[in-house]
Parts: sequence; C-alpha cells; structure tokens
Amino acid sequence: MASICGGALDIGFVDLGYAKVATLGVLQGITELLPVSSTAHMRLVPALFGWQDPGSAFSAVMQLAALAAVISYFWADIRGLAFGSVSALSRHDFTDQHLRLAMFMVLATVPIGIAGIALSGLLNQCNSPLRSLTVIGWACLGMSALLAIAERFARHRRTVEQALLYDAFVIGVAQIGALIPGVSRSGSTLTAALALGFKREEAARFSFLLGIPAIALAGLKEVWELHKAHLDAHGWSVLAVGLVVASLSAFAAIWGLMRILERFSSWPFVVYRGLLGAGILFAVYTGLLL
Repeated sequence: MASICGGALDIGFVDLGYAKVATLGVLQGITELLPVSSTAHMRLVPALFGWQDPGSAFSAVMQLAALAAVISYFWADIRGLAFGSVSALSRHDFTDQHLRLAMFMVLATVPIGIAGIALSGLLNQCNSPLRSLTVIGWACLGMSALLAIAERFARHRRTVEQALLYDAFVIGVAQIGALIPGVSRSGSTLTAALALGFKREEAARFSFLLGIPAIALAGLKEVWELHKAHLDAHGWSVLAVGLVVASLSAFAAIWGLMRILERFSSWPFVVYRGLLGAGILFAVYTGLLL
C-alpha cells in the first residue's frame, strides 16, 4: 500500500487508525530498546498483515516513548548525574565522575547529530530506499555477526565508572548505525560497549545513558517536522495512543534486557537477529514479501 505523505514527510501511520497504531506501539516499545531493530519489526509486521507502512516519522517520534522508559528505569543514575554535575561545576571540579559522564553524553551525541542532519532528507522521504526490506534484512544479519564477535571475544570486566573519553566517542560513532533501518541504536551501541570490554549489564547501562540526548533530539525533531507538515488533530491523537502504549512496553523491555544480560548473555539476541535477517531476505527473494 502506498505511503501517505505530508510534503516529503512519510506519515503513513495516520491511515492505520488507533487499534493498529496501539499494536505497533507495543511492538515499537519492546523492540526500540532491545538490540533487535525496531525498524525491522515496524516494516515486517505491517508487510505481513498488509497494513500501511507507518513511516520513519512514526518510528522517530516513538523514541520519546523510549526516552520516558529510560529516564524512569535509570532515574537514580540520572538524578545523581544532574545534581552531581551541577555541584561539580559550582566547585570547578572537572574530574568529578558525574560531570565526566555528562560530558561523555554530549560527546556521544555529536556524531549522530551531524549524520542525522545530513541524511534527514533521505531517511524521512516517502518510500525511502533505506527502509526497503532487503536493506533491513542484510543489516540484521550484519549486526548479528558483529554482536556475536563482541560477545565471544570481549573481556566483560569494565564498569561505567571506569569509562573514558575514548569509550564515549566510539559508542557515539556507533550510534550513527541507528540511522540505517535494521541496525538498531541499542544493538549498535551495546555491541560497541561490549567490544570495549564492559560487563554486559554495564554495557547496556552505559549505552542507554549515553543515548539519552540522541533519543530526545531525534524524537523532538520529528515532532517539529510533523508540526511543520500540518498534521491534523486526528493524526496527533493517533500518535498519542502509540506513545502511551510504547512507553509502557519500553519500560518492560529494559527490565527484561537487564535481567537477560545480568544472568545470561547477548547470545539470544544474536540468534534472533540472525534468524530475523535470514527470514526477511528469504521472504523477499522468494516473493513472499515485497
């Protein structure tokens, strides 16, 4: 089914209605913060059921639901970070752990900010080639392989408190991968953090904290784009339903991810992503999905 556009902006989610958007909101919330690619699922599920592609704008705005979940789950870290940074600045103590982490968050946001602005036209246009199932399938397979390598050869010893400026930069560059549908922001940053030697649960914690500014900016930018596209009241209400259900499911996803990484490893996600990518490509090349 052809996408609905607001100018050059893909707003296909409007045509889906409340029930379908709520269903996709649950799916988006769960997959946004797991290293499995929310975009892959947002393209695959509508294709399987013959639904309208909700569009990249929907996925981007849904990051605000992910932001709400991350802030809620890591509230103690974020509160300590905020108050600790202010206190350190007042003392001119630039070696303070909280202030250093705040600076890391800013640094990690710069690469994806630049790349996002440069590629925004291509990413948000109707029927963007980057949202093709073929691209998504290969991206899933590639990230499955990279996560497997990181899981197999990483040391899994370091904590967030031992993080360096270099770590923040590497994870920031890894965030650029999130712009390619099928890669997953969580997947790319978790893989980078594991490769840098962080413990599994610490890698997830570090990548989520560093990603807060990028998630917030991406979501708010897309809200502004929708405003400029003159999205009507019905469109905003459909979007609001998706945000509410996505926020709740995203919080559950973080809780589940942390439990899995604390008690097991990232191998379940390696296997899932590999099967997902292979399944998508098989379906595309055999004509089951278009």
